[in-house]
Amino acid sequence: MTLVNSESSLQPGRPGATGGDNGLRGVVGFSSSDLTSIRNLLRGGSVIDWHRLYFTDREQVDRYLRINEYDPSNAGDIARLEDLREQAVEYLERYLGFRVSEDVAVRVPARDLLLVASQKGKRRTQACVVLKVMHVLHHLAGGELATRLTVSADQIFQFVEDKVLRTVEEMKSAGCQIVEFEWSRKEQDSLITKLLAKRDNIAAHVYDKLRFRMITRTEEEIVFVLRELISRLVPFNYVIPSESQNNIVDLQSFVEGDPYLRSHLGDLLELSNESPDKRPPQSNEFSGPSYRVVNFVADLPVRMDKHLGLSPDDPLFADTGNVVFVLTEFQIVDMRTSQANELGENSHERYKERQVSRVRARLMHGMQDEETGGPVVDLSGRQDGDLGHE
Repeated sequence: MTLVNSESSLQPGRPGATGGDNGLRGVVGFSSSDLTSIRNLLRGGSVIDWHRLYFTDREQVDRYLRINEYDPSNAGDIARLEDLREQAVEYLERYLGFRVSEDVAVRVPARDLLLVASQKGKRRTQACVVLKVMHVLHHLAGGELATRLTVSADQIFQFVEDKVLRTVEEMKSAGCQIVEFEWSRKEQDSLITKLLAKRDNIAAHVYDKLRFRMITRTEEEIVFVLRELISRLVPFNYVIPSESQNNIVDLQSFVEGDPYLRSHLGDLLELSNESPDKRPPQSNEFSGPSYRVVNFVADLPVRMDKHLGLSPDDPLFADTGNVVFVLTEFQIVDMRTSQANELGENSHERYKERQVSRVRARLMHGMQDEETGGPVVDLSGRQDGDLGHE
């Protein structure tokens, strides 16, 4: 499905510009938390490897909680955070032999651990450790809840589609220059082909069953779209590690090129032990030699009590919470790159040809005709040797 957006009068433009009274804020709206979150989307890193967070105030923390489907004004949601903190501390002390200080274990509200993990001091390390375990516990609970629901996968996919569509409309109203937006669910034939082509052929590892694609006017506007996504929809902490591809955005250069953003450069460079922002082309072996895209996968949280018309304290959610997660792929390109991606070897048609060729070769690999002893001929009439090997 595709939606085409007409040109908006609100144009964020170059760094430092603002989009008007109701438009996107310019780069002065970027915080260290925004930039490090965007970098995690671009790199496909894991927050388990982070040694600090980058929140500066309660407003940023609450925004982050809402993206993770926690309502900071809801006593039940705050109680759920406290329960996760208690479970995390118990695990750390019982299983790993950690000694968690009374402040971090009890006294500081669980919600405020996100601020403690962002500040200098002795408590930061412990707050980070506790939050990492809470992150995993919440994710595991979402998986457990998904097994208990009587809702079909198609229905949950529909919940995600509705959520993303609402968010994109909000982004466009705020001035995001999204000139084209489309979404799709991978069909059965495509799923089979992808699994046969992948060396790691497990169904759970097909991350693009649900995919959303956005096209911006210019390359630079991709960064603004990413900022809005991490502000409204995508929890940076649930980006799937090692599944991001980026050969368009050079985030460090974007930051270095603006006087205001340069004040955040130190925080950005703290993550310098990871891979570069901008990776060489053709991360996907079937893509064309000059195919370019920003692509990442995230486990989007979906709050089920609202969709099912249940109370948050329904017994169904007693020990799991009320959130499930849905693997969702996002692709973002600018108009010029999108057009180039449809030419020659970069085209989707050529991509599928290379993928199908690999599947044929893999299925027939090493087989010989029992009568002739020669290579077996596949259904396309080609010989195994014509198709190459793994």
